[in-house]
Amino acid sequence: MAIKTAILDDEPLAVELLAAYVNKTEQLQLVDASTDVFKILKLVQEHGVELLLLDIQMPELTGLQFMKIIGNSCKVIITTAYTAYALDGYEFNVVDYLLKPISYERFTKAINKLADTKKLPVTEPVVRPDHIFVKSDYKLIRINLSEILYIESLRDYIGIYTDTARQKIMSLDSLKNMETILPPSDFVRVHKSYIVSLQKINFVEKNRVVISGAHIPIGDSYQAGFFSRINNAAGS
Repeated sequence: MAIKTAILDDEPLAVELLAAYVNKTEQLQLVDASTDVFKILKLVQEHGVELLLLDIQMPELTGLQFMKIIGNSCKVIITTAYTAYALDGYEFNVVDYLLKPISYERFTKAINKLADTKKLPVTEPVVRPDHIFVKSDYKLIRINLSEILYIESLRDYIGIYTDTARQKIMSLDSLKNMETILPPSDFVRVHKSYIVSLQKINFVEKNRVVISGAHIPIGDSYQAGFFSRINNAAGS
């Protein structure tokens, strides 16, 4: 099965060249190629990428900062014109390090190295996420999961309410996407417009949840699933 591959580089010509390399490499499947850091970050967070070709020197977010955010979500091949980044890059256990300009021959060597690593039986520990990053006002904001009270859908945006911020954090995103990112053991959808933290519920009153003074409705189609979760938690 082809490896789902994404490309992130702030140079359009570099993106175009790498996309051409990926498209003519049988082992790879190109899912996206972009200069948009936040677009590719969202794609990686949604688990739609197995391999990322990542430039190091970018204006909005450096490649090293990007790797710190995504952790071990996918394999990374670094692409850069700066040899000074080589040592730092290898500290992240990336597959390979490609110095620009990149020839197709050198590119295929990196892919073969990736294929060799995939053959090795590796057991990786399951890492329980304790935070997420969301884009808000052209910034990436880190939010600890333990601080989230609930999330509200506001048309094309979501509002994230926490017990530390005075105002809700607005982000151009959807509840559907948040459901794929948040751990289901701690968060549950209670309404078409709301996701709540199970740990932050003060009490349930009739068909609504009360969290820090906020009264959140429980939708008819979500009641069975929600009350099942509540009963299981009460019995454990």
